[in-house]
Amino acid sequence: MDKPKARVLEARRDQIELQAVDLESLLPAHHRARTVWAFVEGLDLAALYDGIKAVEGHPGHPGIDPPILMALWLFATLEGVGSARALARLCGEHNAYRWICGGVGVNYHALADFRVLHVEFLDKLLTRSVAALMAMGGVTLNRVAQDGVRVRASAGGGSFRRRKRLEDFLSMAKQQVRRLREELDQDPGATTKRQQAARQRAVREREERVVQALAEMRKIEAQHAARDAHGDKRKDPPSGGGTPPKDSRQPRASTTDPQARVMKGPDGGYRPSYNVEIATDASKRVIVGVEVINRTSDWEEMPPMLDQLHRRYGHYPGQILVDGGFAKFDSVAAAAERGSDVYAPVPSPKNAKLDPHQPRPTDPPAVAQWRLRMASEPAKSIYRERAASAEWVNAQARNRGLRQFLVRGIEKAKAVVLWYALAHNLERIVALRGHPAPA
Repeated sequence: MDKPKARVLEARRDQIELQAVDLESLLPAHHRARTVWAFVEGLDLAALYDGIKAVEGHPGHPGIDPPILMALWLFATLEGVGSARALARLCGEHNAYRWICGGVGVNYHALADFRVLHVEFLDKLLTRSVAALMAMGGVTLNRVAQDGVRVRASAGGGSFRRRKRLEDFLSMAKQQVRRLREELDQDPGATTKRQQAARQRAVREREERVVQALAEMRKIEAQHAARDAHGDKRKDPPSGGGTPPKDSRQPRASTTDPQARVMKGPDGGYRPSYNVEIATDASKRVIVGVEVINRTSDWEEMPPMLDQLHRRYGHYPGQILVDGGFAKFDSVAAAAERGSDVYAPVPSPKNAKLDPHQPRPTDPPAVAQWRLRMASEPAKSIYRERAASAEWVNAQARNRGLRQFLVRGIEKAKAVVLWYALAHNLERIVALRGHPAPA
């Protein structure tokens, strides 16, 4: 006797279904997207409406409401989405992003432009959000931890060229521009207007990048000249990865991202990168200051960050926690002049018999005080807070995708970092207050 055939529920994808579903019912009451939207609703976004060309009473397609774009990027940053194309795709597929859009169509061009066009606004928003927490007593700014993190640039190691090669590229780019103009003059109908515009834009952008690379080359050469004048014989990092070449002292600049610099990464490899400086309130782990630079070392970055905090909030922090890479004697003295006590490891002397915490005859008063301070157990206990604040914040940014910039140039890279800072502080506001409404 044959075994009976199993009864199963088979897929019927050609069956028509009528579903009455609204976007509001697709999202749970306590979803993160609702938290982000509540935060955005409490912001003053009047400045973002000034750039919208479509106005009432005049023709033109209406623009996308800025709160929608603001909420999309904040939510995407929290979710680890860093690509405008990926975000645009999610706006059509994922219920949370669809809920934020509320039926408004978005494309990746609009998303990409909005992300980097409002650096000044985002910077002021960071200041206002932290100032609001300070007014409520959540952030004191008495103890701040600073750390630098290298983020890979949107450029390859092979894009770095010496001056002679850059000058050759500029000459070739100008020839291409001239030939393209001659072709269009001889036969304007040879290509469509869209193709003509695309070719002209590509050639023009290539020439602009090479010109910018030559400008950056002059800056690098000036830095090398100043370094040589002071007798510093340190070798520069290689243009790509691996072992530095014999001619590593010869400056190079990238034709892809001229402002990027080759830096040593956490794994010991050399890659085109930017140095992202982040200052964090040690008690509440709120980001209070950010900067993006192309200097490869943190050696002189503590005083500029202290000045930034004073510019933002009106006073200097009483204590600043940094690692040994920031502990330059001049920087320690500069911090003391600003009323900030430095908590950083004291470098070991070449003579192992000497106590590093004992002041030297040539030490400025601030450096001598720093040595004595770091010998005490309370100072060591305070310094341990740096790992739980600055390094924790950096790890959070890494986990959310801040590993490589998909944009080019310091200004756009700073815009991306500000989005990460605002998204991080949004979560800290929720954790500290229990709801996202700002003051």
